[in-house]
Amino acid sequence: IAAISQKTNCMESGMALPLQVCAQLCRRPCYCPWVPPHCPRGSPLVLDGCGCCKICARRLGEPCDFLHVCDQSQGLVCDYSAAPAGTGATCNFEDSEEGCEVNGRVYRDGEVFQPSCKLQCRCLDGGFTCVPLCQEDVRLPTPDCPYPRRVEVPGKCCPEWICEARDQHLLRDAVAVSPLLPYPCQEWGTEWSACSATCGVGFSTRVSNQNRYCRLETQRRLCMARPCLALPAASPAVS
Repeated sequence: IAAISQKTNCMESGMALPLQVCAQLCRRPCYCPWVPPHCPRGSPLVLDGCGCCKICARRLGEPCDFLHVCDQSQGLVCDYSAAPAGTGATCNFEDSEEGCEVNGRVYRDGEVFQPSCKLQCRCLDGGFTCVPLCQEDVRLPTPDCPYPRRVEVPGKCCPEWICEARDQHLLRDAVAVSPLLPYPCQEWGTEWSACSATCGVGFSTRVSNQNRYCRLETQRRLCMARPCLALPAASPAVS
């Protein structure tokens, strides 16, 4: 552990606290680990609220306090207003707008983004919805092409239709047949998205045609990456 002499600056943490409170929360001199912590993706290294040691910035929805600061580069602040009494605070947008986090990146409410070349998504009310950018037309069997199949083409984002030979078609087991449809329904769907909340209950989405009508629809399910844990109160300085 390294001892670092550094002045206390309560304003740097985004919280204007009296000097007496700062003196109790921030020990001097600083004692920091020689090796800085390894932060998860999307969480940069920042100075703690005492301006003393490097810590991992807290992300959207994660617990925070004076010492454990939020990622200000994403416009996040430690919001005590939305927290129930005695449960601490969480990182939220400064303008009180809800946002969403996808693959470690935070998007503002109403922002449109593309997680891949096949999908365009929009952040809305703490979650996000996506629409496919590739054509999702259904090709029916015809005399010229009795076994159409959509395949991935190297160098192209969107899959394309091909006519499969009968002997190849008989070897395929993954084609679902619906009793309501006069033709085989070729399964298509995206992977489930990342959970909309980094902790606590959120939801993930996908686009799939796995329904009785073989129609594309956006599906949602509840998810929880991990429970939200309240941070322990900072210990007072030892004189």
